[in-house]
Amino acid sequence: MRHLALALLLALSAPGAANPLLTDPPATAAPRARMETLHVASGGVEINALAYLAAGPGPHPTIVICHGWPGNEKNLDLAQALRRAGWNAITFNYRGSWGSPGNFRFSQNPEDAKAVLALLRRPDMAAKLGIDTSRIVLAGHSMGGWVTGMVASEDPNLAGAILISAANMGALIGLGRDRLMVEAAGNSDSLVGTSPALQADELMADAARNDLRPRGAGLARVPLLVLTSDDGLKPLTDPVVAAARAAGGTVSEAHQPTDHSWSDARLMLASRIHDWLKALPARR
Repeated sequence: MRHLALALLLALSAPGAANPLLTDPPATAAPRARMETLHVASGGVEINALAYLAAGPGPHPTIVICHGWPGNEKNLDLAQALRRAGWNAITFNYRGSWGSPGNFRFSQNPEDAKAVLALLRRPDMAAKLGIDTSRIVLAGHSMGGWVTGMVASEDPNLAGAILISAANMGALIGLGRDRLMVEAAGNSDSLVGTSPALQADELMADAARNDLRPRGAGLARVPLLVLTSDDGLKPLTDPVVAAARAAGGTVSEAHQPTDHSWSDARLMLASRIHDWLKALPARR
């Protein structure tokens, strides 16, 4: 797999390739590519967010990237790559995670993503950040894929949704409380206002509400890209894909033999996402 990634890098960077994922924007662009810190009101606090803004006057298509549990892999390389390709990229931290105020709760994570989308769609913020509000895509990795699915199933105005090695948090009840506590214990270092027991109990109590499988009809209203890996989560994602397709949705799928974080296939991941984004129509 490392050899494949190296071969892909060499091909993308070969003379004449002019791949936008690997080509920095000109320093003469106005405005230049830049970053802006955002503070997003959600649940009575302001969570932390960061805008990677593309070069040029815009408005630009924009992707919002939701991190996982707890979010050690934040996919910032994807944010940088897609910005080079002309997309704005927005990352954020849920309440109680990675320095955002509040207490961490699974039920709040989709609310926080909705708050980010609402901020970006405000006319004043869209103008300030150069956002084409008809071309906003929501993406998420691991638990962030679940957040993306939950939000996209209720938001037909998204231009698309991307699930990357998604963890259907509502389906984790099958692990049992003890195993969930073990998983939570290994994911709690950067979370505040919670505990392994609290996290396990919330997942057990809210399993039905958090399950993506009944949300096929909602997800069918938004183009979906579903990317899976060799992490054991694909069987939990397949029923979601089937439900969306059964409801008439457009779903693109790809499986990559790599780990949960796509550690040796990052260029492949960026390329797959970019190619899919290029074909997306704007939502009117």
